[in-house]
Order: sequence, then C-alpha cells, then structure tokens
Amino acid sequence: MALYHSPLYKDALAQLEEAASVMKADENIIDRLKKPKRAIQVSIPIRLDDGTVKTFEGYRVQHNLTLGPGKGGIRFHPDVDLSETTALAMLMTFKCALVGLPLGGAKGGVKVDPNDLSRQELQGLTRRFAMEIGPFVGPDKDIPAPDIGTDRQTMAWFMDTYSQVHGYASHGVVTGKPISVGGSLGREEATGRGVAYCVNFAYDRMDKQVDNNTTVAIHGFGKVGMPAAVDLAEQGAKIVAVSDVSGAVYDPDGLDVLKLINWVKGRKLLKDYHGVEHISNDELLELDVDVLIPAAIDGVITKKNMKNIKARLIAEGANGPLTKEAVEYLSEKDVFIIPDILCNAGGVIVSYFEWVQGLAHFFWDIDQINKTLHNILKNAFAEVVKKSIHYKVDMKKAAMIAALAKLEAAMKLRGLFPG
Repeated sequence: MALYHSPLYKDALAQLEEAASVMKADENIIDRLKKPKRAIQVSIPIRLDDGTVKTFEGYRVQHNLTLGPGKGGIRFHPDVDLSETTALAMLMTFKCALVGLPLGGAKGGVKVDPNDLSRQELQGLTRRFAMEIGPFVGPDKDIPAPDIGTDRQTMAWFMDTYSQVHGYASHGVVTGKPISVGGSLGREEATGRGVAYCVNFAYDRMDKQVDNNTTVAIHGFGKVGMPAAVDLAEQGAKIVAVSDVSGAVYDPDGLDVLKLINWVKGRKLLKDYHGVEHISNDELLELDVDVLIPAAIDGVITKKNMKNIKARLIAEGANGPLTKEAVEYLSEKDVFIIPDILCNAGGVIVSYFEWVQGLAHFFWDIDQINKTLHNILKNAFAEVVKKSIHYKVDMKKAAMIAALAKLEAAMKLRGLFPG
C-alpha cells in the first residue's frame, strides 16, 4: 500500500491508464509500467555536530530501465516518502522517452530538512546515502542529479564518495556537478531555459509573440523559476509576480528580475522584499496574466482553485503542478497547457549532455549546448502537438501518448526475460 497513497502517484497512474486507453496500448506493457522495477529504502545514520547519532530515511527508485540507465534527481525534503519518489521516477521514465534520450526513469530522496543541518552534517548525510545506494548506481546503471534541497555541492560530495570507493574519478556517476569536477556549461539554468523555450513554441502555435505586452507570473522563484524569468524578461515580457515559501511579490508594471535574484540568492525571503505589493501564493496562481508558470511543487492547481485560474497559457515548470481534474477543466476552457514531462525536460536533457561529456572526456561550448537543447525540445513539442491533433486530446494526454508509444515499442523489441 505504501506505493499508492500519494496524490502524485495516483495522478501519474491515472495519466498512464488514460493514455493507454486512447492509444490502445498493449495491456502487458502497461501492467509492467504501473510498478517500479526496483525500489530501495535505506537507513542513513550520521553523527551530528553535538556528538549524537541520528538516523534518516532514504530512497532510490528505478522505475524503468528499458531505454538505458536510470536518470533522476535526489531530493532532500521533510515530506519525501516512497510513494512520492516512485511517482517522480515514473514521470522521469516518460520524460526521457518523450524527448528521445537513451535513459530510464529514476528518483531518490532523503526525508530531511536540509536547513536544519550544518554543512558538515549535510556532507556526512550525502556521503553515507551515496554509500548505501552505491551498489545500485553508476554511469551505466543509474545517474543521480540535484533536485529540491540539493545542489552542485551535494553532487560533488556524491561523486567523490563513489570515486573514492572505486579508486578513480568517475565523472559520469552524477550530473549537475560543478564545472571544476566535470560539470557541464548550461546545466544549472537548463530547466528554466527549457521552460522559456516551450513558452515560445506555444506562442508560435498560438500565433503570438513574447514581447513587452506579455505578462508572466511565476509560482516558485528557484532553480526553475529564476532562469525562466531571466530568459522571458530578456525577450521583453513583464514578470509581474514571483513567489517563494514565504509568499509572493507583485508589480503590474513588471518586477526587476535581476534585483530579485540577488535578493533571493542572499538567502533572503520575498516577504521581506520592499517596494512591491505582497500577495499570497494562492493569489499569484489566480492573477489575470498571459502566462502562468507553476515551478515549485506538485498539486498547486486542483479542483478547489481551477475555476479561478485566468492565465491563457500554463507552462508546467514543476512536476505535476496541475491535477488531472484541473488539466481537463482548463483544457476544455481552451487554456493551453504545456505538460511537465515536456516543459521541464530541459534539465534532464542537459544532464544527458553532461553525462555524455563525462564519458567521452570531451566538453561542449555553451552555444552547442543551448542550440541542441532548443532543437530537442522543439522536435518533442512538435511531436506532442501532432499526437494531440491525431488523437483529439489535450497536450497533457498527447505528451503521455507520445512517450508511451516509444516505451511500448522498445519494451516489445527487448521482450520479456526469461520469456
């Protein structure tokens, strides 16, 4: 029962089943995709700075490895559990398939508030977690990356631990590393940049152009929201509202994005930012704007608030920010929704570039990275639109159908072992 309790997992299963029904997918394939290939739970004891020992819960889930090694982030958050981790691993499977990467879906996490730990305690936690899941990860098995509550430093500690055990520097074991230890240019801003690319693709589809008349609200001003805001603001768009855990800031004439980024990077909360109107996160979601980018957590637009959403374009920067009911309702109201497995795939695409560069020991320049990222997302977007037209479904269902079609073909070709 533990796998099935979270709303995100139930929602992912519902998306899978609905896509399968529309495209008449093989029932045996769908049955295999409903459960993860491997789910690992580990105990992580560490010695705290005061000398006491505390044990944390950790997880690594590998949902499907048909297309290649597992790929997915490691999350440090107090709400991490097996069900959520499994749901996120499933979404990674579909995301990698959709954009054509030779990677499977995985996800990991530790049930902890990283803000409660010192730097030394975080290092101890990361290294012990790396040891506990070490037998199941590696450049040819499963490649972790940063997620909520983790960053480049976390990945450097993870890579060093794995490398120390194996006796050589293994650049391919994780992505999202600092440049100096084998990271890739463009990785840190890749997810947000991909969101901005997708907004432009959608506007092209809608015969519009991002300019100084375009208003944008971003729910979650972090790793995804910040670079998306920068890219769209550079095109002239007005970023009228952004938010963090403390609340949202609003200015109908447009916020100074770079000033806000400096404020947040100084470890300051938006509720303390001056010279703007302060509103709640819920009020931000319901603003009358052209583009809404939910880029924080899942389940923020539900049947409770979906009728109050006024944006005409929603770009799912986060994983599962709209529930199934909300997607169906808003799609019927002609709101253009860019699905998460397409919209936020920029991060895993550039992670793939980093993995490839690490294996080849040859590194790309930023122009090559951004151009290739743009082309992959453009082709995937066009494929989703094509499926949407062919099956007469919304973009969310069409993205799942496109991903599922690739997975189904690969799983049939590989067959079932032992047969």
